[in-house]
Amino acid sequence: MKSSLKAISLLVVIMLFTIVAAACGSSSKVSVGIVLPTKDEPRWVQDEQRFKDALNGTKYTTEILFSQGSSAKEKENVDALIAKGIKVLIICPQDGDAAAASVEAAKKAGIKVISYDRLITNTDAVNYYVTFDSVAVGKAQAKYLVDHAKGKGQPLYLYAGAASDNNAFLFFQGAWSVLQPKIADGTFKVANSSEAVSLQATAELSRDQLSKIIGQVTTNWDANEAKNKAQTHLTAASADKKGDVAILAPNDGTARSIADVFATDKAITSFFVTGQDAEKASIQYIIDSKQSMTVFKDVRTLVKDAMGMAVSILDGKTPETTGSYKNGKIDVKAKQTNVIVVEKSNVKSALIDSGYYQASDFKGL
Repeated sequence: MKSSLKAISLLVVIMLFTIVAAACGSSSKVSVGIVLPTKDEPRWVQDEQRFKDALNGTKYTTEILFSQGSSAKEKENVDALIAKGIKVLIICPQDGDAAAASVEAAKKAGIKVISYDRLITNTDAVNYYVTFDSVAVGKAQAKYLVDHAKGKGQPLYLYAGAASDNNAFLFFQGAWSVLQPKIADGTFKVANSSEAVSLQATAELSRDQLSKIIGQVTTNWDANEAKNKAQTHLTAASADKKGDVAILAPNDGTARSIADVFATDKAITSFFVTGQDAEKASIQYIIDSKQSMTVFKDVRTLVKDAMGMAVSILDGKTPETTGSYKNGKIDVKAKQTNVIVVEKSNVKSALIDSGYYQASDFKGL
């Protein structure tokens, strides 16, 4: 009898342990996995909190991991999220091509993939793309330079993002479409890219032609690399490539570095320099007349669009899209978010009045 009671007691303990273990297992499951490029840039840290806030009030859970500039780490992150049973993967790739292997693993696991901000290329494993209109960003930057051009033959310095980032190509493509006619008619003369000079009569560049120019003027989205490149270009520049200059800088981090270099050269009498992302440091630079403009991409809207798309998928609905992008393998359905040009005159209306930043974040506003 005692042995029977012991056996029953042991069985009860085992059953309770199994129930608790199952409960713990189910609680560790994650609905939406998010992989972002790095914690070393303010933009992505801000995105992390916004993604968390976007799921508040829903029955779904999320886990956010950072790749820290490594495609290998990115793959580890995706594999870890797959193991946690995610149903939707939102991923901003470190390298558009390299991320293909990660999302193909997700597809095999039955997970829907949303490419966030940067397009994952050369794979059919991407279901949706949430993005700002990257071509429009480049056009806005270039239009600002054209609108502020001074006379004929003004030196134009070109800089680009990372050659591994499809967005860098789209930004430059948009900028070139606006700048090229003004290069061809002599308004601007390219000061720092022999490839751009050789292609100045070509209105629409192929991917290979874009790659050749970007290869010469890439910053790799790195402020130090941008600084070093600008110093090299100015050291090599003849007098006719100085004076009043125009500078196409791809984003705010590189814009500040490049601006700092040009500001210290006494042969540069004035410069207009573009930016992108409306980083706090660059808004202060704009207020202080050290940077000319930035393209504001309201990440709140982008996060809302991405998470709204994820929730639609989880609810068994078809997400709303507004266009598509070729990724080298398929046309990826996309939801596009508009961009806003910010300069000194509209910092308050665009960024403070909209609640994106506080007036107390800045001096001299």
